[in-house]
Amino acid sequence: MSASISGFSKLSKTKKIDWIVDTYFSNSEDAKSILKQYWNNDVKLQQLHDEFIENTISNYYLPFGVAPNFLINKKIYTIPMAIEESSVVAAASKAAKFWMDRGGFKTKVISTTKIGQVHFMFYGNVDKLKKFFKTVKPKLIKDVASITKNMEKRGGGIIDIELRDKTKDINGYYQLHVSFETLDAMGANFINSCLEQFAKTFKNEGLLFDGFSEEEKNIKIVMSILSNYVPDCLVRAEVSCKVEDLNEDKNITAEEYASKFIQAVNIAEVEPYRAVTHNKGIMNGIDAVVLATGNDFRAIEAGVHAYASRHGKYSSLSHAKVENGIFTFWMEIPLALGTVGGLTGLHPLVKLALELLHHPSAKELMQIVAVAGLAQNFAALRSLTTTGIQEGHMKMHLMNILNQLEANNEEKQIIIERFKTQAISHSAVVDAIHNLRTKN
Repeated sequence: MSASISGFSKLSKTKKIDWIVDTYFSNSEDAKSILKQYWNNDVKLQQLHDEFIENTISNYYLPFGVAPNFLINKKIYTIPMAIEESSVVAAASKAAKFWMDRGGFKTKVISTTKIGQVHFMFYGNVDKLKKFFKTVKPKLIKDVASITKNMEKRGGGIIDIELRDKTKDINGYYQLHVSFETLDAMGANFINSCLEQFAKTFKNEGLLFDGFSEEEKNIKIVMSILSNYVPDCLVRAEVSCKVEDLNEDKNITAEEYASKFIQAVNIAEVEPYRAVTHNKGIMNGIDAVVLATGNDFRAIEAGVHAYASRHGKYSSLSHAKVENGIFTFWMEIPLALGTVGGLTGLHPLVKLALELLHHPSAKELMQIVAVAGLAQNFAALRSLTTTGIQEGHMKMHLMNILNQLEANNEEKQIIIERFKTQAISHSAVVDAIHNLRTKN
């Protein structure tokens, strides 16, 4: 029977586990054994993981794989990916190999501006507020000088502060809309620290402003927070080749394949039901690299999907065309990433992943991550418009099914060989294992 508990966070790790397994599991020893099985034998390393979050009781492992042969702007990369879905790394690797022989991926960073906002309520005269903002703006920047000093030394800092009137949406609602350049840091802590100081200064100076009535002086700060919507932190990735160089499938001509591929992308551009799955495939590649490099994949997901809806309807992130006999497939995507701060200097595998990528700057990592997403999308569309998605996916999923059925090494080899020429489904594999074991 479940129960509540007071002071749980103050308990030792061992006592937390004792309470969890005794309260929620019928076999407490088995549950305890599984939790401890995933502890790291290196005590210091385990302590590091324990201190990432509160109430840690174990580690949750994901496979850490690599996709080689990515030619990006004439430089070869092996890209680290942390993900559990069976076909992602294989698909990315296949797309990388395909495009390596056709000029590789070309990328460029379009812009790197990030946004933070102070949300506040003001019910007085808007012209007075505008005059106050103009007066207080230099003071806002001056009061964060100690926060921005190091960032400015590296070439970053505050780009601009705007007063935005949002009263058409909510009565009395305004924003200080602030743009930042954070260089190789994702910059969340830097941005939020600046915003909270802006809020204090804005409110305090409002109380002293002679142009306000007594009621108008009481500016109500609602919250100060960065935005994970970064439409001005953009990177472009693309591939292109002659149409006749596009296809290796003898069952369809290159021209037919290019036409089907473009039609598939066009459908995702106009049909939200398809666009969501289409973009999810892009995020398979992006999230895997973002996670492997210690960045915030949840923030990336939220920002990307908002960007996909920027024209009022959810649509494809990628696009394709044929012009003058040249097939081009490309994507522009918002990615706010960092290569310093956060887990990048703490997690050993994140450090390794960044070294594997030649210690990229944030701009370089943006380009690598975008390429992983475009490669994943290309691989998925290539399968969908030729053999179908399930053939390749189920081949990769076969090992998961065999492990679920607790197949031994000999059984795995026999079943894998058998399904080289047969369609794979869960029920078919179950039947094959059953027949094999019955015969033996």
